[in-house]
Amino acid sequence: MQVEIYVDVLCPWCYIGKRRVAAALSQVDGRDQVQIIWRSLELAPESGREPGQSAAEAMREWWGDQAEARVAHIQALGAAEGLELNLHLARPVNTFDAHRLCHLAADRGLADEVMERLLRGYHTEGLDVADPVVLERLAVEAGLEADEVRALLAGDAYAERVRADERRAAELGVAGVPSMVIDGGAPVSAVQPPAALRLLLENAAQVSAGPVP
Repeated sequence: MQVEIYVDVLCPWCYIGKRRVAAALSQVDGRDQVQIIWRSLELAPESGREPGQSAAEAMREWWGDQAEARVAHIQALGAAEGLELNLHLARPVNTFDAHRLCHLAADRGLADEVMERLLRGYHTEGLDVADPVVLERLAVEAGLEADEVRALLAGDAYAERVRADERRAAELGVAGVPSMVIDGGAPVSAVQPPAALRLLLENAAQVSAGPVP
């Protein structure tokens, strides 16, 4: 069974969703037969590469007087999953190179490790995930080879993979992140409670297996 998850490093819900999907999968029979594929979907492709205001400051502009409560809510949900979401440290930037890096990681069997390190670097440590030096360090810490990462960041490798993911997201009707597509079906939220995600996965597994003879 193939599970595609559309994410962007900038989204705190994606970090929460990653934890919840993992919790759901840990209780699914035959979980070794489930292939997780991380797909790219930039939240703000027009963003520049220089960090500006923090995520918390941006939320104040969006939500006004409700911002403080919403930030606290996101942080509380993250804490419940064992995550420290420092929205006052995280500064949104362009994530195209981070997405390219994730595609390299997928080809090297390290997609989950690199995605985890990028999410922690941005949301917990407040690192600049548009900075090639930062991206190289995080990728190497997650297991990739420094020379290969440096070569990727100096060129445009995997750029078409990122754009292909985004075209496919539009075709599937993926409207936000994190969104989960199971065996090419309709997209669903990947930030649902683990019990709900487990049910979705188990039902899909039964359909994929076909009728019992």
